[in-house]
Amino acid sequence: MVTIRPAKMEEYAAAVKFYSDLIDSMREAEYKPEWKMGVYPTYRMLQNAIENRTLYFAHHETCFAGAMILNHECSPEYDSVKWQTDADKDEVMVIHALGVSPSYQGKGIAKQIVSKIIEICEQRSVKVIRLDVLKKNIPAAKLYSAMGFQHIASIQMFYEDTGLADFELYELVL
Repeated sequence: MVTIRPAKMEEYAAAVKFYSDLIDSMREAEYKPEWKMGVYPTYRMLQNAIENRTLYFAHHETCFAGAMILNHECSPEYDSVKWQTDADKDEVMVIHALGVSPSYQGKGIAKQIVSKIIEICEQRSVKVIRLDVLKKNIPAAKLYSAMGFQHIASIQMFYEDTGLADFELYELVL
């Protein structure tokens, strides 16, 4: 069984280690996230997410099986897209940096994390959840589609870790 909860300040080093280990282990993976530690996620991003209680850890026994950030921040390119639902920034949650430790991949951890995200957003009366996925990250796209997210658009966006790249945008109306 996995428990999902906000990270604590004393877990900052564990968060950095989790993402560093994940990035290192995924270098040769077929569907790698293209993240670079210190670039995405940045150290400041992780610290801010912990301070703001927006970084969530998925625990399995004593191990961090997964993590993700859930907040209202999005890329400026999101404003150029015709979403299904009009919503103010505070009515929209955006999923960032969802990752599952390779030793836990294929065990439903990501699905459990996304289910928890949906539950959290429903409790907070959020209207919609949005996210972007690298076009070539087929497993992530399949996960979000299976969880009820609708594909909204294919666009190019610039992130420090990927440069200008093709992304798929998804939305779940609650």
